[in-house]
Amino acid sequence: MPRAPQGQHWVRVLGLPTLGLLAAFGPALLALSEVWDSRDYYSHGYLVPLVSLWAAAGIAGSRRRLRFAPDIRGLGGLVLAAGLYGVGLGTGWVSVLGVSFVLAVASLVWARCGIRWVRAFSFPIGFLLFMVPLPEAWVSPVIVALQLGVSHVAVALVRLGGMSVHREGNVIELAGDEALFVAEACSGITSVITLIPIAVVIAYFTERSLGRRAVLLLAVVPLALIGNLVRVVGTIVVAQEYGAAAATQGSLHELAGVATYVLGCLALLAVGALLRRWWPEGPGDVPAAARKSA
Repeated sequence: MPRAPQGQHWVRVLGLPTLGLLAAFGPALLALSEVWDSRDYYSHGYLVPLVSLWAAAGIAGSRRRLRFAPDIRGLGGLVLAAGLYGVGLGTGWVSVLGVSFVLAVASLVWARCGIRWVRAFSFPIGFLLFMVPLPEAWVSPVIVALQLGVSHVAVALVRLGGMSVHREGNVIELAGDEALFVAEACSGITSVITLIPIAVVIAYFTERSLGRRAVLLLAVVPLALIGNLVRVVGTIVVAQEYGAAAATQGSLHELAGVATYVLGCLALLAVGALLRRWWPEGPGDVPAAARKSA
């Protein structure tokens, strides 16, 4: 197929088709937003497209010489995306709807710009997958396991400190006939799912070594779980001293949740800094954000 002029701007090439794609996938995006609103651990879904767009703009600015080569094979991907979209609408599977949208975005770039553009923009396109919720059947058993695990470890820790508490499943019984329920939000799932996209962004823009990237991503789970464990232990201590209501209601409890998330982000940055100090890359390695290629 004929190539578009080399200097043609990517926004002009993809602008109108992208608007058409957003209109066509409006029901899918609405279904995704409903999940983002109803689950704390998916609330970052609104930010994912913005991060992808920001990353895409940066890549486009550094690859001005990348030629446009429209490829009709990309239409096959759009057909497949449309088929998945129909399955998602028919079954109500929001995960399928989300995957079909990401596939449609990749296929649109392929069809309008060429396969080299898909490769060049693989990060912002792939990052869109973080706005797709996992099937509930996958997440629910993990949440239950985390609730029981954090309850068990937290109770063991406060007992070491001389505090008398008792655990029944994920219910922690305190003195004075009060009890704490380790709910879904306190299981650690929110920290894990929301910190992974942040770790991916940090790894992509600050690291080039696959080994260091892998270590940074693997650090998410222990950091998230340790931070959440500290939060639960602190809640138990406050509840024992001042009552369950004081520990689980009001601004203090909300602040503890925000602090856990912020500290998790800072811990990821600290891990990255330690990796750069203890695991130096080769002299030719530079962060992805600093690389320029045609």
